[in-house]
Amino acid sequence: MTLQEEYIQSLGSRAKSASKALYGASAGVRNKALLAVAEALEQQKDKILAANAGDIAAGEAAGTSSALLDRLRLTKERIAGIAQGVREVADLPDPVGKVLSGETRPNGLRIVKTTVPMGVVGMIYEARPNVTVDAAALCLKSANACLLRGGKEAIRSNKVLADIMREAVEKAGLPSDVILLVEDTSRETATAMMRLNGCLDLLIPRGGAGLIQSVVQNATVPVIETGVGNCHIYVDETAEIEQAVSILVNAKTSRPSVCNAAETVLCHKAAAEEFLPKMARALKPFSVELRGCPETRRILGSSVVPADEEDYATEFLDFILAVRVVSSLDEALAHIAQYTTHHSEAIVTRDYESSQRFLQEVDAAAVYVNASTRFTDGGVFGLGAEIGISTQKLHARGPMGLEALTTWKYLIYGNGQIR
Repeated sequence: MTLQEEYIQSLGSRAKSASKALYGASAGVRNKALLAVAEALEQQKDKILAANAGDIAAGEAAGTSSALLDRLRLTKERIAGIAQGVREVADLPDPVGKVLSGETRPNGLRIVKTTVPMGVVGMIYEARPNVTVDAAALCLKSANACLLRGGKEAIRSNKVLADIMREAVEKAGLPSDVILLVEDTSRETATAMMRLNGCLDLLIPRGGAGLIQSVVQNATVPVIETGVGNCHIYVDETAEIEQAVSILVNAKTSRPSVCNAAETVLCHKAAAEEFLPKMARALKPFSVELRGCPETRRILGSSVVPADEEDYATEFLDFILAVRVVSSLDEALAHIAQYTTHHSEAIVTRDYESSQRFLQEVDAAAVYVNASTRFTDGGVFGLGAEIGISTQKLHARGPMGLEALTTWKYLIYGNGQIR
């Protein structure tokens, strides 16, 4: 066993032990711990910002893109928002111990289906320090211990955040090991986490396509596939053009580095002559690079970079947008079916039948009519914070809140029955 494997095994064993104590804690104790975490984050915001400044400086020195730096950056306002998110999780109903169903069988057995924690939830993620808090808060609320392994880009921020949260939950009466951070960000520790059978009950990767596919292909523990977002906006021939421009600009530019940002706009040929120039003018202040099909370049000119197959398949996470003019809804649906990552897709239309076809035929976790894809978010969906957005179909799909971090237990009451 390598040093990295021994290190991860030790953390996993500590998390497993702490999870047993957490499962026995009441909802009141868990909520008290969450409120203590929120308060500690706000009280120690200067310490967090100082650590984050070190991560930002290292990122800038390494030539990290502005979009990824935005993901990494913390501010007083963002820390306040993160703390408020923790409080909102504390206010949510307890997901543990809910009775989902119950019946008495003909043989007299009474069978009750209830919710229980997963146990230990692991996360491997990239340069998003807010994920460290969101994941810990959701796991704490759902009585799961968590083992968190962020990227090297955010290691200073993550260490401080984890230390603050561990101290807060311990003061609230819970073992500090219900929250554990992997401080070795080498590839070997990530691989060891993927194979931490006997300790990890669930592993959730959150990041780019390369990270997620590496976990899906190499893990021997249960995995939920999340969040690569090659999201499309389709502008139908009946679309209200100003509305379509507004939706597209929001979906592309409000925060291009997140997985629910739009990466491709498809436009019906009947709307292209009006929509595309208005879209280009609206995107110009954001310096969005357009990569388009020949018809797009005919309408908008040579400033549009010729698009290839890779452009339509790429999650840019940057101020880059692929554009294609299509001849029909059928062609738009075929394009989406070919390139979708099953995250979030949208149609802008005034035609009811087209909207219903889009809703029914597009295979994605979230499908929108006349709204931005940026709404795919656990908080917006009323789930509190989210631990990820699942793009698979088993167990959980879409934004994953508290319910996705529980499983079932059947409680059976008898009076001497034998079989």
